[in-house]
Amino acid sequence: MGKRGISLLRGIEAQTVYELLNKAYCDEWLAYYQYFIEAKVVKGLMKDAAIVELTQHAADELRHATMVCDRIIQLGGIPALHPAEWLTNCNCGYDAPSEPDVRKVLEQAIKGEQCAIGVYSNILDITRDKDIITYDLVSQILADEVEHEEDLQALFDDIEEFIQEFKK
Repeated sequence: MGKRGISLLRGIEAQTVYELLNKAYCDEWLAYYQYFIEAKVVKGLMKDAAIVELTQHAADELRHATMVCDRIIQLGGIPALHPAEWLTNCNCGYDAPSEPDVRKVLEQAIKGEQCAIGVYSNILDITRDKDIITYDLVSQILADEVEHEEDLQALFDDIEEFIQEFKK
């Protein structure tokens, strides 16, 4: 990291920040793959709407991984270099879509977004008033994750409502 850039850190070590971000980086790669593969295998009611949503979210997660990776490098860290590190160093884990029913897939995706919201909220708390660059970056990502949860929940609720109406 540049000397002037590193001097912006206040009361927090760069290593602490890039270690937190590296775990989030692993989460982002797993989230990207989870959305990617879910969009390929999802089946059931309103699957086309789910595919559109999952594909867009995959692109967002890949963008997040890029943003986080760049910040890790700015802080003098090294991002996870091998996919094997993703599962061992992540916060949120990975749920394979072994039941490709659209409702199950959406439930898994919502769970993942809720975990990401928790992870990024924690990083915000840790970097607040200590690392404004990371704080701003994480704020942007957190806003996306909150939007993702809302989008997925709305689609899930629409499907549930349709099923209930159909049963009448």
